[in-house]
Amino acid sequence: MKTKGYFLSIICLVLYIAAHGQDAIQTNTLTEEGAWCWFADPRAISYENRNGTINATYVGYIDIHGHIKATQINHLTNTTNEVLIRSWFQPDDHNNPTFLVLPDERVMVFYSRHTDERCFYYRISQKPGDITTLGREVRLETDHNTTYPSPFILSDDPNHIYLCWRGLGWHPTIARLTLPDKNDVVEFDRGPYQIVQSQKGKGGVRPYTKYMSNGKDKIYLAYTTTHPDNQAVNYIYFNYVDIHTFGLKDIKGETLATIGSGTLHEVDATPAYKNRYPDAVVEDAPFRNWLWEISVQDKDKPVIAMVRISEDKKKHDYYYARWNGREWQKTYLSHAGGHFHQTPDIEKCYSGGMAIDKTDPAIIYGSVPVSGKHGNVYELKKFTVDPEGKLSSSKQLTFDSPKNNIRPFAIAHTKDDLRLTWMHGDYYDWIVSSSRPKGYPTEIHTTMSIPTNNINLTKEKALQQNPGKISVEHSENIRLAKSKQFSIVMTLSIDHDAYYGKIIETNAFVYGLEKSERPKPYLEIKNNTYKSSNVLGTADIWKTKNRGTGGQWYPPTKLDTFQLVITYEKSLLKTYINGLIDQNIEITGLSLSEVMLGRYHGTIDDIQIYKRALSQDEIKASRK
Repeated sequence: MKTKGYFLSIICLVLYIAAHGQDAIQTNTLTEEGAWCWFADPRAISYENRNGTINATYVGYIDIHGHIKATQINHLTNTTNEVLIRSWFQPDDHNNPTFLVLPDERVMVFYSRHTDERCFYYRISQKPGDITTLGREVRLETDHNTTYPSPFILSDDPNHIYLCWRGLGWHPTIARLTLPDKNDVVEFDRGPYQIVQSQKGKGGVRPYTKYMSNGKDKIYLAYTTTHPDNQAVNYIYFNYVDIHTFGLKDIKGETLATIGSGTLHEVDATPAYKNRYPDAVVEDAPFRNWLWEISVQDKDKPVIAMVRISEDKKKHDYYYARWNGREWQKTYLSHAGGHFHQTPDIEKCYSGGMAIDKTDPAIIYGSVPVSGKHGNVYELKKFTVDPEGKLSSSKQLTFDSPKNNIRPFAIAHTKDDLRLTWMHGDYYDWIVSSSRPKGYPTEIHTTMSIPTNNINLTKEKALQQNPGKISVEHSENIRLAKSKQFSIVMTLSIDHDAYYGKIIETNAFVYGLEKSERPKPYLEIKNNTYKSSNVLGTADIWKTKNRGTGGQWYPPTKLDTFQLVITYEKSLLKTYINGLIDQNIEITGLSLSEVMLGRYHGTIDDIQIYKRALSQDEIKASRK
């Protein structure tokens, strides 16, 4: 049954189209705090299995508080959940999570810090297709820095994970991993190997790479010589990796090198290199070229979304490059303005962004400046290129937006509806620091309908109190009629000088905070302890620190007042911190009849108890 929220979104879409025409797209807010870079992908996926038990979309992002998060839209149950994947992380938009569906249909989430830590992190859902059940955080050690994880599983080798990233020597890197064992541990079993070497002997070289697989036996990569800030002529190259031989090949299948052999293929931004390897170079025009996405849906005609940036970095132009069997054909799409953000003296090569449609690679979505009622604002446009390589249409999709729409991403799926996501809002820097403490305060918007449940915060409410200040010396017991499903909603604070203790103790469980420099919540149930993967705190201290990626782990900023919610229904005990799912524990036989407050130093501004499990929509509504 469709929800009230669904119908409201349809009504809004009808009104929007009436005002702006048939090209206007539905715009919904997926989250009010979230951002991403465009080199760690897939930042969002849809997955539908053959037997019809899973049909969901997962969208990942990071906020300015260092919280890595994801939204799951379950298209079967018409519900939405937002999950806290990792709190208190480096607050940097390069650190958005990426997703991989494993052969057993569980969802694996990868993330890493930006350049300054020798490891990846990952978590795996404990149930197929359901990231609300993420297991413990696991650290995958490397001997070099890691950024932009891009994972794949290929049908010719379904027993391994292929992971690509920027790693060895700041260059494109690949490794083969084992599938998770019974403890969800994966290991490197081939590699890591650097894929190419760019401009050997020159310092500060950082190729930027986009990856995509054919799902079977090849991983394609397009990459630049270096960052476009570093040199006025920045080539774009296109190769692929044959997973059977680890051969690096050009688009015509000629072997350039064997990855891991000890001899790297050396690329350079010179006419001599192009003359020697003409089928490895996509773009050698004299610009600060950068790339946004690649598509190999048509394996004979790969597509690249790229941008040409002038030497002074003030003029950005979007291009569409398609291999026609003989050469890379480029099509001019649009002037893209200059850098989109609010800080004029940094990252002048940051365009609004482009995305390739996942069902039709002849369609590109681009963020371009448009004059509207709010001034010059970046809006989304749809560009279509015909089979002859000519721009056949250009249509505006968003209109009169109050703030910029940037870094679009189209989600691959099996249906005809458009699943487009993008960032919306102001943007000051890719990292939070004392230089620009606002960082990247953007929302994530989408064309997808966002289901909402009916909200009734009075239904089956059993208790509401305002205990105020409490302590281990002043406690309070609450007795209730026994209930086999329940919700406990608390707004509370913990004394920063005594940031630990049993927050709430009941006849069914204890919820507490460990005494540690990096305190994590825990649940004690039936003589078992379940520890959260997340620190109860933020990375807001970065607002006071120097800008940079030096590997620091600053102490977590303790929360002042926050909301804690604990629900139980159908053998699932869930905890929520400020509206985000933290822990999800499957356990039978719980019932609530007694609640004890006052095992820690702090205050409880409000406590509400329900004889049912509140939905996440209701929990978020209760915070407003």
